[in-house]
Amino acid sequence: MTDRRGSEPPRRRGEPGRTTPPRKASPRPSSATERTRATPQRPESTRERLLRKAREEAQRAAEDQGARRPVRKAPEKKAPAKKAAAKKPIARRGPADDPRGAAGAPRTAAAKKAAAGQRRPVKKAAKKGSPPRKRVEDRRTQQPRKRPPRPKTRKPPRTLTLGRPTLRLRVTFGVMAFVLSLFAGRLVLLQGVDPDSYALAATRENTKPFVLHASRGAILDRNGVPLSVSEDAVAITADPTQTKPVAQQLARILAPKLTGTTYGKLVTAMTGKGRFAYLARQVSPQIWNGIEAELKAKNAAIAQENKSKPHDQQAPLLAGIYTEEDPIRSHPNGTIAANVVGVVGADGKGLAGLEYGMDDKLSGQDGKAMYEVDTKGNKIPNANHTVQEPKPGLTAQLTLDADLQWFAEKRIEQAVKQYKATGGTVITADVRTGEILAMANYPTFDPNKPVKSSQLYNPALEQVYEPGSVQKVVTMAALADAGYIDLNTKLKVPGSIEVQRRTVRDHFSHGTLDLTIAGVIAKSSNVGTIIASREMRIPQFVKYLKDFGFGEPTGLNFPGESRGVMPPGDEWSELTRSQVAFGQGLAVNAVQMTAAVNAVANGGVYVPPKLVRNYVDENGAVVPNPGGPARRVVSEKAAKEVATMMEAVTAKGGTATQAAIDGYRVAGKTGTAQQVDSACGCYRKWATSFAGFAPADNPRFVTYVVLQNPTNGRSGGGQGGPVFRDVMSYALQKYVVPPTGAKQPVVPLEW
Repeated sequence: MTDRRGSEPPRRRGEPGRTTPPRKASPRPSSATERTRATPQRPESTRERLLRKAREEAQRAAEDQGARRPVRKAPEKKAPAKKAAAKKPIARRGPADDPRGAAGAPRTAAAKKAAAGQRRPVKKAAKKGSPPRKRVEDRRTQQPRKRPPRPKTRKPPRTLTLGRPTLRLRVTFGVMAFVLSLFAGRLVLLQGVDPDSYALAATRENTKPFVLHASRGAILDRNGVPLSVSEDAVAITADPTQTKPVAQQLARILAPKLTGTTYGKLVTAMTGKGRFAYLARQVSPQIWNGIEAELKAKNAAIAQENKSKPHDQQAPLLAGIYTEEDPIRSHPNGTIAANVVGVVGADGKGLAGLEYGMDDKLSGQDGKAMYEVDTKGNKIPNANHTVQEPKPGLTAQLTLDADLQWFAEKRIEQAVKQYKATGGTVITADVRTGEILAMANYPTFDPNKPVKSSQLYNPALEQVYEPGSVQKVVTMAALADAGYIDLNTKLKVPGSIEVQRRTVRDHFSHGTLDLTIAGVIAKSSNVGTIIASREMRIPQFVKYLKDFGFGEPTGLNFPGESRGVMPPGDEWSELTRSQVAFGQGLAVNAVQMTAAVNAVANGGVYVPPKLVRNYVDENGAVVPNPGGPARRVVSEKAAKEVATMMEAVTAKGGTATQAAIDGYRVAGKTGTAQQVDSACGCYRKWATSFAGFAPADNPRFVTYVVLQNPTNGRSGGGQGGPVFRDVMSYALQKYVVPPTGAKQPVVPLEW
């Protein structure tokens, strides 16, 4: 600060000296009354504190600026500056520090200049509208003056604000009223609005449902002979919460008496989680009676031993084993019609055959019982319970004849073994109704024993093959109905014929033959059949084949049935038409071929085959099973002409004289067809067959025999003919069909 001592005016009375700071008046102490009545100050906010600091800074800056300026005003104006200076007094300087000398003489111009040179330059203030700010330095040490300490703000004392009790009471009463209203509303809902549903829910908690299995309907033959019936049996179950402590003891009793399970499996089931586990299914009553008797004896012994022991050392009783009805499916006649009837699984549902195909009708509808139980799930005696009785399934009465079925199965088994074939099928049907009297297959199985899944099929409906020359019966019927041939038709038949650069031969070597159309059938000439079939347009020929049922389901609704294979469309090539005409190039199942031949035997009327005759309900009421509608496929005249041609097959000079039956006129046709071997995709297997009906002049039964891949010889007439003769003879005798007495007409085979 610039010293202006030489030019100062004389000091007045009462004015403080130059070196003595002005004395500050001490504040008057407040009285006790004022201290008591003072209102606590509100705490200073951050914004107020920042504003206060800014005002103090501005005040100090103004004071510093005023200290630098020359003192030209009255001393009273400098009071704020001196008051600020009094806060931090400046140290006195001695004579040696005074540039004016000891005497206090005014400084010279040179001294002033030197003093001015010693001061540091002061930067101008950047604030707009305010004078330049200079650095405030101590007058003696020439050091920047320290800022005065920031005054401490005294915080007001904390005070406890008391709440309003009225508000608290109102809030408390409001919350209590709200809670009580919720309880009241719930009570009204339970007792007044919907009490029944809550009562039902409570009942469900204390009740347990039990399934009442419906008895499965039986499968009978046409005469009431049982083929598949249900017998009483039980399923043994366990409650693991009760059996866990005694699982090993129970397993030692059950394992030796139950089949299909082991000691380890029983222990695992009886110590598992939950409240229910199956231990064995379809256990006969005799076996369960033995198990129950042994359990009672063991429990009696345990109870006797527990009498002499303390309560905490007593052994637990053998408990937790229960039973429920689980009928077992039985086949009283063993293998008879096993491939047709099928089997039932452990769950009581059909797995194959008619058991599977008619499961919805046979199984009926299960019932349900609701019993009140205790905490352990046991029934409470004499407690309330509801029972919905089960509805038994329908009994199915088939068209099969158990006696004829048994004979046919034995005969085809003999033929398969004799000719070392992979399998064989025999079907016998009623010509007028289409009812199948026998559908025998070999190999077969015993449904009363465990069966492999590969055995659960019916070759008569599920296996397809190329029919061979039996197909010529359909070809000739179509040609005769269209008027292209009759019994007087004569053909020149060479030893072979070329069709689209493919050579077709007969099964026997020959030169050119002069054959009648009956001779073509009797000798089963492929070449003669091709020559005759060329008279008919291909679309017309395809329509006849479809009318005879080829490429379409038989209508039996048998599970797994094949519809056969027909070349698509009706724009076949000449080679396809020629092959189909003599039985190659299309595939059929045995029932399809039987139904086609039966149409010729039935005077040209196709009758859909039938396997289920009636349904019988629990009250014995019989509900007939309607078959499919019959349709005419060829005229009666054409059918009779073809039947006459077929009689020549079993007559002298035909290919199946072994099929003739003494006293009866028999019409038939042999078949030998190549089969594709799936291993190589080539023709190297065979199927031999024979189809016929008797009496030929008034047909009653039609029988079809087929052997799959015989390796000991290959002849439809020699292998299938004898089987046909035996089965047909049995059917004619059983149903007492007398011979007509008419003589077989003599039909020339050559001209």
